Amino acid sequence: MNCPEKSSHGRRAIGGYFELELRRGRHYHEGAMRLNTARNCFEYVLLARKYRKVYIPYYTCEVMLQPLHRHGVEYEFYHINERLEPVTLPALKEGEAFLYTNYFGIKQAYVRNLVQVYGDQLIVDDSQAFYAPRPDGVDTFYSPRKFFGVPDGGYLYTDCECELELQQDKSVARMKHLMQRIEDGPEQGYSTFHSDEEMLDNLPVMRMSELTERLLENIDYEMVKERRRDNFSFLQTNLSGMMTFELASDDVPLIYPYYTERRDSVYESLILQRIYVPTYWSNVKNWCDDTSVEGSLMSHMIFLPVDQRYDESDMERMVKIIRSK
Repeated sequence: MNCPEKSSHGRRAIGGYFELELRRGRHYHEGAMRLNTARNCFEYVLLARKYRKVYIPYYTCEVMLQPLHRHGVEYEFYHINERLEPVTLPALKEGEAFLYTNYFGIKQAYVRNLVQVYGDQLIVDDSQAFYAPRPDGVDTFYSPRKFFGVPDGGYLYTDCECELELQQDKSVARMKHLMQRIEDGPEQGYSTFHSDEEMLDNLPVMRMSELTERLLENIDYEMVKERRRDNFSFLQTNLSGMMTFELASDDVPLIYPYYTERRDSVYESLILQRIYVPTYWSNVKNWCDDTSVEGSLMSHMIFLPVDQRYDESDMERMVKIIRSK
């Protein structure tokens, strides 16, 4: 167990002012390595496995290219189809890997299919699928801040060690937006949120900070799982989008992906009613044209919140707004 307030002499401080009171609980991914970001989990895998080339989806965040560029790893993009699955599966050579994103936390069944194809040359990006179990022997990483109110952090499962001397990160400078939302609301904290996010760019691979570890020990993981699944199911029942995604028994969704030709008008109506929906990966517009599936997703998909802060009444409110357009 880590002890707070240790000096360079290793003595624990006694007395003085109080710190933020956080209980000593458990991590959901208790057996995983705890690093400072998901992209750095990816970097750790690249270094540990000494990959020369990685196949990566067009439909992903551009920050995933940072470790590839930093270490001169060759990469090749691939397209996905309407089911959020690769159009083609390349034959991998020695020293190559295939990176797949478990999109929106609802593609675990397909991940299992890919394991049969690629085995330990598969890398699973579960940044959007915090609750997805790790396939045996497959490098898998998670981003807790996409599911919970924490400033950073990443969990990594891998059977390969990298010879890195990892320092421990510090997160206090990236906490302001989390506290500002509580006291001032999301509008006032939005610019701070972006500033804090930018501080994560090009961080070295480090161990998860003490603060983030303690925050993650305070979460009711079972409640979060049930709430997200219930909210997703409610929207699935009450909205008729142009694409339908069913939850598997072990899926816990990040958001509800609502595909509509009326995206712009629906989006504007939601924002006017203080319902804030994310826009994922604007970089995809620079990589793919409008005729591609990725371009279509950018133009027509709205990502509706289903997270643990909200209940059925909040889902009903969103449905009414969407149906009125």
